[in-house]
Amino acid sequence: MHEVVIPKEIKEACIKRRGRLHVFDKLDSRSTALVVIDMQNSWLKPGMSPLEIPEARTIVDNINALARTIRKANGTVAWTQSTFPEDWTSKAYQGFGSQQWIKNAIHDTEVGSQGFQIYEKLDWREGDITVTKNRPSAFIQGSSKLESELRSRGCDTIVITGTLTNACCESSARDAAALGFRVVFVSDGTATRTDIEHNAALINLMQLVADVRTTEEVIQCLASRRAEIL
Repeated sequence: MHEVVIPKEIKEACIKRRGRLHVFDKLDSRSTALVVIDMQNSWLKPGMSPLEIPEARTIVDNINALARTIRKANGTVAWTQSTFPEDWTSKAYQGFGSQQWIKNAIHDTEVGSQGFQIYEKLDWREGDITVTKNRPSAFIQGSSKLESELRSRGCDTIVITGTLTNACCESSARDAAALGFRVVFVSDGTATRTDIEHNAALINLMQLVADVRTTEEVIQCLASRRAEIL
């Protein structure tokens, strides 16, 4: 799991701006969705693809714990499965990756392929929302049906987990916030290539986009709201 290090000056800037470090004290599970970004074989299964993010395997238990907690509290669990359309990918990543890397990304995430499937150790269940996305952000126009699925269930708050922290997770968090969702970003429920990239994303998001929390803190926020209702 990544070592999370948030500089003191960043925390102080957040406190100065909003009067405290964190944004949300309680989360109402009935309007909250756990959103699990791209935790599929192409990124998690050892040796399957150059897309592999080994660190992503270390967050599986935390994601499963959050899924169990939210389901038990009558909340929503949603999963995205990423695919790279050939026409868009070839243009979007030209120059950022080799031609072979681009071909692998397209092949290893093809809908229906083994790489597209959700990693077997994750607690995916029938009845969860499961959507295909074809852009880094799950919320940008035309990428997926996630926004409409969440709105239909009355969700106004999302808890983001998955991979990559600084790519699809961060992109989804920013667009969700722009669409009016309250966003929680799980620091030990997201993963990427290095601690540097992980922490850079957290530092950016925690200031004006998302409440950055640990798995344990999110579970406590859900419990606090439930206790208040009871």
